[in-house]
Amino acid sequence: MSNVIKIRKGLDIKLKGKAEKIFSKAGMSARYALKPTDFQGLTPKLKVNIDDKVKAGTPLFFDKYNPDVLFTSPVSGTVVEINRGERRRIEEVVVQADPEIEYEDFGKADVQELSRDNITAKLLQSGLWPFIRQRPYSIIANPKDEPRAIFISAFDTAPLAPDYDFIVKDQEKEFQAGINVLSKLTSGKIHLNVNADYPPSPVFSKAQGVQINQFTGPHPAGNVGIQIHHIDPIIKGSLVWYVNPQDVITIGRLFLNGIYDASKIIALTGSEVIKPKYYKLIAGSSIESIVKDNVQPGNLRHISGNVLTGTKILPSGYLGFYDSHVTVIPEGNHFEFIGWAKPGFNKFSMSRSFFSWLMPNREYKLDTNMNGGKRAYVMTGEYNKVLPMNIFPVQLIKSILVDDIDMMEKLGIYEVSEEDFALCEFVCTSKTEVQSIIRKGLDLMHKEMS
Repeated sequence: MSNVIKIRKGLDIKLKGKAEKIFSKAGMSARYALKPTDFQGLTPKLKVNIDDKVKAGTPLFFDKYNPDVLFTSPVSGTVVEINRGERRRIEEVVVQADPEIEYEDFGKADVQELSRDNITAKLLQSGLWPFIRQRPYSIIANPKDEPRAIFISAFDTAPLAPDYDFIVKDQEKEFQAGINVLSKLTSGKIHLNVNADYPPSPVFSKAQGVQINQFTGPHPAGNVGIQIHHIDPIIKGSLVWYVNPQDVITIGRLFLNGIYDASKIIALTGSEVIKPKYYKLIAGSSIESIVKDNVQPGNLRHISGNVLTGTKILPSGYLGFYDSHVTVIPEGNHFEFIGWAKPGFNKFSMSRSFFSWLMPNREYKLDTNMNGGKRAYVMTGEYNKVLPMNIFPVQLIKSILVDDIDMMEKLGIYEVSEEDFALCEFVCTSKTEVQSIIRKGLDLMHKEMS
């Protein structure tokens, strides 16, 4: 086992509503959706129309600028909605599911007997290629590229994050098959990063063909970008890929069974959930089946993902493509008179502004209130306390705001992603939307350097 890499900067936000480690099979949702908005840098072009019949694995749309990259239906059924937003941008392709799922047959295959081109073609045809993303830019990987390494973060440190050791239980065969596939896509190492604070699942510890790295420390120690920074930092011209552990299993199932089996396990969490626990469902499922009669009454925020980086959805909305987590917390559309002057025993704060710092292990019920309005962008040094990267975050953000590409390169734009700056946004005194600024910079760099 490798040496332990200690992450010293960061912040653990302890929230109420952690999922109990029991499985519950969610009922079959009536509708499932694939959302182009889940994929950065994608310009979708439809391959289906309303009332078209599809199987699990049938293409719904493709990337206009890379037509080989297909996005396929997670279930069989009928296309019933193509929802559009501003400028007729496609936001959702919704499929009314059949009672029994029919699958496109992509054929079983022995990975050892396939070439890299054969494996790539199978992943593209089945719609599983979008599971593979790249740094820099945090976009879907280009199948024509070869990365110098592939990274898999086997743990998540975000608030109320699911336990991947629990999720992957009894799926050794599928995970190893997925690793075997990925090993054919790079001549470099596959880095499997585990939490050093407890023994990892045998699914991870017994995996063959990987280099296991141990990390310990507060959030964002589980972010793959932080792990890449401490193991194999990205510089201009270099390229690495990364994959989520559950997506590795889905890739493995494709080659073992010859079908796109989109089933996955997610954690339903949050202070407003009556029985937070794990559910087995199908990717793209409506969350209505798991939140109905299982949340407190009131004005609530439903989030696909975690509270720092997730996406706001309706109670009948759909699970995001990359998400293994649904969070329900109170909305914060209320005003608290002179809240800053109260002792704040029930308020979370990174600083010692409130007396809650005397109870470091306390769990909190937080809402979405920003506790103040936007103000001048000031230098406080708070970002440096929660971002464990050897970069200057404020200077990088300012260079993005003025579109200074040369300065962005010098300040480390190639190493970062929005999720790495989520805590910076959380602690920001100026209430600046840091993540959207980072995405703006990444999109600009991708456009200029491609």
